[in-house]
Amino acid sequence: MALGEVVETQYHFEKAKRILSLDADFMESGAASVRHARHVALGRKVIDGQKADMNRIYAVESTPSNTGSFADHRLPLKASQVEGFARAVATTLGINTTGGNSAGHDTWLNALVKDLAAHQGASLVIAGDHQPPAVHALAHAINNALGNVGETVTYTDPVEAEPTNQCASLKDLSVDMSEGKVSLLVVLGGNPVYNAPADLNFAAAYQKVTTRIHLGQSQNETARLSHWHLPEAHALEAWGDTRAFDGTVSIVQPLIEPLYGGKSAAELVAMMLGDGRADYDRVKEYWQEQYKDSDFETAWQTYLHDGLVPDTALPERSVSLTENYGTPSQASEGLEVNFRLDPTIGDGRYANNGWLQELPKPHTRLTWDNAALIAPATAEVMGLQNGDVVVLSANNRSVEAPIWIAPGHPANAVTVHLGFGRTAAGRVGNGVGFNAYALQTSDSPWVASNASMTKTGQTYPLACTQDHHSMEGRALVRSGTVDEYEKHPHFVHEMGHDPGPDANFFDGIHDNDGKAWGMAIDLNSCNGCNACTVACQSENNIPVVGKDEVLNGREMHWIRIDRYYKGDLDNPELYNQPVPCMQCENAPCELVCPVGATVHSAEGLNDMAYNRCVGTRYCSNNCPYKVRRFNFLHYTDEETQSFKLQRNPNVTVRGRGVMEKCTYCVQRISAARIEAKVEDRELNDGDITTACQGACPTDAIVFGDIKDPNSHVAKLKAQQRNYGILTELNTKPRTTYLARLTNPNPEISQHG
Repeated sequence: MALGEVVETQYHFEKAKRILSLDADFMESGAASVRHARHVALGRKVIDGQKADMNRIYAVESTPSNTGSFADHRLPLKASQVEGFARAVATTLGINTTGGNSAGHDTWLNALVKDLAAHQGASLVIAGDHQPPAVHALAHAINNALGNVGETVTYTDPVEAEPTNQCASLKDLSVDMSEGKVSLLVVLGGNPVYNAPADLNFAAAYQKVTTRIHLGQSQNETARLSHWHLPEAHALEAWGDTRAFDGTVSIVQPLIEPLYGGKSAAELVAMMLGDGRADYDRVKEYWQEQYKDSDFETAWQTYLHDGLVPDTALPERSVSLTENYGTPSQASEGLEVNFRLDPTIGDGRYANNGWLQELPKPHTRLTWDNAALIAPATAEVMGLQNGDVVVLSANNRSVEAPIWIAPGHPANAVTVHLGFGRTAAGRVGNGVGFNAYALQTSDSPWVASNASMTKTGQTYPLACTQDHHSMEGRALVRSGTVDEYEKHPHFVHEMGHDPGPDANFFDGIHDNDGKAWGMAIDLNSCNGCNACTVACQSENNIPVVGKDEVLNGREMHWIRIDRYYKGDLDNPELYNQPVPCMQCENAPCELVCPVGATVHSAEGLNDMAYNRCVGTRYCSNNCPYKVRRFNFLHYTDEETQSFKLQRNPNVTVRGRGVMEKCTYCVQRISAARIEAKVEDRELNDGDITTACQGACPTDAIVFGDIKDPNSHVAKLKAQQRNYGILTELNTKPRTTYLARLTNPNPEISQHG
């Protein structure tokens, strides 16, 4: 619609000083979200003594998102209102379109447009994937009018080999199957019986196909209705190639020997074509044909070593706007339903992964379930509370769902997450949550209008972790504006009390001539994505405990993301704060352990001697940060052979009755020290990366030696924004935080 042809849009957030999101959670979802998150965070770094040239983010969104929580200004609108707002922005910038409607937010709109116009070539507008084509066309037009094309926005040929309308193609296939026109159908890795739009009746149509073959990594819903299921090789078991979002090619190499004789999709298709070669030979021959110079063998080995094929990113190309913005559509007056991929299990393909099921979702902190998210105002009107079950109806279909009240959600709208309600996911994923795909249709896959919601009078228990380890009522998350920081950089320390050096009977007892490990977490970079939590779980063999135990407050995560709201419930400020063990210098846990199981290392780590622990849990009671976890039950499966491969052999597997917690990945510290000793050198800053630090897409977590004044972590701890939480207790935490700063437009109230 926008350009008259299929192209790929590349967004360069590192160059953007003003960013407008039109219902796009670009920091958390989409092909380039990790890169986008990193580049946006680069524009939020603030260093003492330097002019704080922070970017400014405006988020217009139909449901609370990670991007919205990170934004300086957030405007909650129903999904159907976003098009009118986009048209109003375009009209104000002189673009020839009609149907603009600011939804009563004229001041917000005018200040936004003025700010964008003042940053020609350094602004960026992005539309969400679930918004209709008109919104995307308007976003392209706005970027063009602002001079952003060629600067913060560029275009390339599409990454997809043969671009097509996937939904329309699936619809055509369903019709052909229903009419008996398909005699053989091979499904390569998908699960359309479960996740195809409900109006296609894919399951019924699929059963009319004469021969049905499914290739997949598990016996899912589609496999159950197939005549023949073939085990699919995992990407870590097979040779192949793939393109990144910008077109860069990577050769996919197997890291382990195939476990169960699986076949890759490429291998299966090749066999059907009579090509019996191994995947390795097929992939190598293809890229040899693309190589124009001599000595391909050297180039091939370089590809395999580096992981990338150089100079394969798609080149920038010019495009022309069609100025086709479609016929303006009217915002829905009734209840709307937003469909979103789940932030942890996606479209349902990861439903059988216990780590992801138990990973608390951003903002809601729910585990082991999806829920119908509604605004506080909607809940008040309908007399609903968290856990109340409703019948949600849309598109002549209905499902029962529990309610969860989400501050900042637009009124008269509901958000449901896809991926739950599986019947053939596996032992972990079966029967978890409700199947929101039952409401989704092909003509409007992301928003359903004219919906209804009816209270049933029943309730359903939802496991939320937000209040399990509450430290509220203290100055835990500290924030201010850039202007406040530049005028009064000490404001952070005036929000709390730090005891003086004489307030410690044991000062100096932990001093040593070696390293002193510490961590700094920049709240100006954290968007609450949870990558650190699941990375820590993977690194340290942390068990999942299941929904019943989470309801008992017994989840085992060693690092959690606490979420805090501030301000009006209809549109509050939202803050995320990662909380690992603080590695206190004066650790309250150490004083009360009767068997010396929790001890202080010479390098400042609060270590755990698992063999000494007898489970008194005195240490947990005495920890003000509530970061210690007790293994109440024997969760470890020590018999299943395939499970043994997932355990990190460098980390002890704890049994029942043991207290466990973060130790700054002491196994990585030891490994780096051994490597440095073998190489006959000192440990260097950056040699050690903790699991949470390595997984963080925004570089919010920094670890290192705080005694080295040139280390990254020491420089961060020297910043005026650096503070410790609950330091009034004289715990002297080695983990500290850099206060969050916002860059509000003075013409708009800070989060209005």
